[in-house]
Amino acid sequence: MPTSVIRLVRLTGRLVLGLAAIVGLVAVFLALIVLTDGAGSGLAAWLTTLGIATVLALWRGWRRGRPARLVPFLPVVIAAALTASVCIPTVPTTRQHPPALPFVATQHWSLATGSRVAVYHYPPANPTTRHPIPFVYLNGGPVRGISVLDHRFLQLLARQGYDVYAYEQAGGGRSDLLPMDQYTISRSVRDLAAFTHRLGKGKVDVLGFSSGGVVLTRALADPGVAAHVHRAIIAEPGPMDGPTTRISGHKGRPSARGLAPAMTGPRSTNIPRYAAAFGLMRLGLLTPDTGLIGQAEGDNAFTAADLGSDTASAYCARDAHRIPTEDTAQNFSFSPAPSLRIQQTVKDSPSIAPQLRHSRTPAMLMIAECSSQVRQWATAILADDPAIQRTQYMPGVGHHMWNGLDDNNDRAIASITAFLQDKPAPLPNHPTSGEIPAFLRDHK
Repeated sequence: MPTSVIRLVRLTGRLVLGLAAIVGLVAVFLALIVLTDGAGSGLAAWLTTLGIATVLALWRGWRRGRPARLVPFLPVVIAAALTASVCIPTVPTTRQHPPALPFVATQHWSLATGSRVAVYHYPPANPTTRHPIPFVYLNGGPVRGISVLDHRFLQLLARQGYDVYAYEQAGGGRSDLLPMDQYTISRSVRDLAAFTHRLGKGKVDVLGFSSGGVVLTRALADPGVAAHVHRAIIAEPGPMDGPTTRISGHKGRPSARGLAPAMTGPRSTNIPRYAAAFGLMRLGLLTPDTGLIGQAEGDNAFTAADLGSDTASAYCARDAHRIPTEDTAQNFSFSPAPSLRIQQTVKDSPSIAPQLRHSRTPAMLMIAECSSQVRQWATAILADDPAIQRTQYMPGVGHHMWNGLDDNNDRAIASITAFLQDKPAPLPNHPTSGEIPAFLRDHK
């Protein structure tokens, strides 16, 4: 075999061994991140990995000549540089709240629970058609700012004569952060009760959307909180308790997930630090209060593009190429770690069905045709809440039912206002509790 070929084979072998060493060290580093829960912004794992790698490099170069002794350190240096990027913040580590919205004032209310939340008020546009019961909106998230798209919808309700209030749940949007162990689904329910008490206008009508619908459902199962609710609208709810989270089943008609163009814009997950942190948290390998990144840093880093196909899944397949811009980059806010923490407390909670069966608060359930939610999440509430007076199956829309497309906002408002005013529904009452088996069987 020619000498040049032998040299090439040897060089290739060394390169392969070097790459394997780098990959191995990165894998050790990530394993140590998990074992230490990211202690010290990942420095504990980084220093341990560097120490192990240095000892191995010294051992490998022990019997070599002086220049050759340095060769085993090359993979160590490269791996150290790569993994160091996971330990260095690239965004502020103190919370940077979104700037004020130009069309509505942001108030900050301190609740009796200790939460300090951002509040938005849209008074009735026409006082002559003013409805006497205040209207409160609970957005989805669980810990997320209210989007501009939702603000526009709330403005439409105000034009219908409703006195509209919305607040961003603790940790979301312009609301203040909580210690991580205080983010629980029960805290969210207590905050709702505290908010209505702070409002001081008696009972309120409440619209809870997505995870906000979960908060509202659990509030209806608590007599002390339900006493503050005049009428409840549960729109596209998530799972209401631990047993419900373990239900598997079909979803609605096909959504735009996988069909819509990929979201554009910067992604925190393109940065090694946040790709590792958010990825390991989502896999359950890091706790929400991990030492790798703080809560505020995670909030600052997360962008709308990081939601990926989640946004597309909120629209029907036919709308894949005309999905509206839901928010501005300046207003967008999502808190990944608190959201995961609250979701985990829902998973860990016992069934609320026995309590919900005693509910007497008039309620309406809204279900989207192209829902990305498991159907049994909604039908479980329908089956267990005897006070649900009507269900509105909304055709032609996905999870985000009021989205500014076609007449979707008007149709959603028509269903909501008809229920609040105890008028005939614009759509059939479907499914009823007795129609649940057929509804699920037909995969609607």
